[in-house]
Amino acid sequence: MKLKTIRAGVVAMTITAAALLGSHVTMAQGIDSTAKKVGNKTASIAVKGASKVTDKTYKGKEGPGGQTVYINKKDKKYYVDEKGKKVYLKPSQIRDKKD
Repeated sequence: MKLKTIRAGVVAMTITAAALLGSHVTMAQGIDSTAKKVGNKTASIAVKGASKVTDKTYKGKEGPGGQTVYINKKDKKYYVDEKGKKVYLKPSQIRDKKD
């Protein structure tokens, strides 16, 4: 009798532990994706701010998705994407701003 009770208790503990660990993994993934989103937004804002200070803004022009276009010291045109990376543009990708 005691052996059956012990086995039932061990099985119940195993199921409970598996359920708890599974929920922690899901919660950790949610925190991880939120941290990545915050990091990407922070990087994007930082690069855009630095670009406004160091590089010129291409007035009257925009990128393929309506982004602000910057011109660096070597006269290369680029925009900053949502992850904070500079995406250099070909002349055909730059268009007039829609007012």
